[in-house]
Amino acid sequence: MKTILKIKGMHCASCKALIEDVCKDVQGVEACNVDLKEEKAVLVHKTPNEIKKAKQEIEALGRYKVTL
Repeated sequence: MKTILKIKGMHCASCKALIEDVCKDVQGVEACNVDLKEEKAVLVHKTPNEIKKAKQEIEALGRYKVTL
């Protein structure tokens, strides 16, 4: 499955790397590709359950707001 997450609050390559790392650590997430310019991430995952977990993990970093 592929899901696009809209992420507000990203501003640099470190943000991109941090979000990709956090998402890839979520069990069931196969890939995460963040686009800074478009303020989005494309999440490749096995079931819909990973979307909620990835959103929680990104927002737990304290600087980002995630919407679908």
